[in-house]
Amino acid sequence: MESGPAIFAGVAFALFGAGLLLWTGVRLRHGAPVAHGVSATAAATVTSVCGVLCLALGVWCLGRL
Repeated sequence: MESGPAIFAGVAFALFGAGLLLWTGVRLRHGAPVAHGVSATAAATVTSVCGVLCLALGVWCLGRL
């Protein structure tokens, strides 16, 4: 019974983290700002760290099954 919510949460976190990392990479490759009004290095670092954490959380949720 508890595997349903764990699968949903794991997939949601993994998709969000992967999407955030992909979006950040595309923005940096095109030279577009990741966040307006913030230095490119700081924005890319914070966004990448959040993406990796969400991806890791999704893998952890799916690994607990």
